[in-house]
Amino acid sequence: MMNKMVVANLVHRPTRSFIATSAIALEVTMILMVVALFYGLLNGSKKSQLGVGADLMVMPPGASSLVGLSGAPISVKVGDVLRRVPHVASAVPAVWWFTQKPLEIIYGIDVASYDTLPPKFKYLSGGPFQGPYDVIVDDYYAGMNQKKVGDRIEILNHEFRISGIVPHGKGCRKCLPLGTMQDLVGADGRASVFYLKLDNTANSDQVEKAIQEIPGMEKYSVRSMPEYLSTMTPDNLPGFDLAIKVVIGVAVVVGFLVIFQSMYTAVRNFKIVGRFEVVHRERGVAGNVAAGYRRDCCGDPHQHGDPARDHVRKARAGSVLE
Repeated sequence: MMNKMVVANLVHRPTRSFIATSAIALEVTMILMVVALFYGLLNGSKKSQLGVGADLMVMPPGASSLVGLSGAPISVKVGDVLRRVPHVASAVPAVWWFTQKPLEIIYGIDVASYDTLPPKFKYLSGGPFQGPYDVIVDDYYAGMNQKKVGDRIEILNHEFRISGIVPHGKGCRKCLPLGTMQDLVGADGRASVFYLKLDNTANSDQVEKAIQEIPGMEKYSVRSMPEYLSTMTPDNLPGFDLAIKVVIGVAVVVGFLVIFQSMYTAVRNFKIVGRFEVVHRERGVAGNVAAGYRRDCCGDPHQHGDPARDHVRKARAGSVLE
């Protein structure tokens, strides 16, 4: 009975049913898309950092765990200081820059120093930068956008020529020359991070301690790659967990309102139908009572005849005889 009533209500109001179903589907889709976007960005950043090949990362105090959200506050001169630390084989500066259209993280690198972090760039086609407005892209980007060496793409409102295509997983999806990147984002002579390559990974703790003993670098963040990747969780990213909770909360409220409106309308219609049935039933009972009263007082006209009607008939017959 209940299932039939639900189905009948849905069929009887197709527009309302469609709107309610669409709103609930939109709510679920919104939750899945936003959560997938956040976690996809986080996991993609983790995988790209894992393939850089560095042993340690030196970042400014209070830097975000998510790549590209801390700007470029470190002077490149810090690299000269880091290279003098024992067991440091190379200190490679890089600029991370987060863009919203499209949603991506662009790297500014010096190819010569970046190649000191194994593995070196392996070019599937093309080669290193030939000019200040060249860009190196990975095979994922080239395949998805059907780009090849020599094609031009827009980055940070400037046109760049693709000079080389490399396998994905070496940090950047789009790599610009370090100097060009610094000019475009207003970070002349600065970097977002220094990647350190050590002569032996067993010396990581010793190098970390030595860096934090350098005057002026006591509050710098020095982490090994596994330690850094372990911090890239929603709980450690500012606003990440809050944003997901807000989106889920809004979606739940919208879904609740839609379901409440549908249920309210269905119950209201059910009450109206019930009232009509009660009125109809009451009218039927009143009619039966009146008919019974008439039979009790005057008899059943079908069985005994109607006295009033018989009297009129006899009066008419008498007048005719006269």
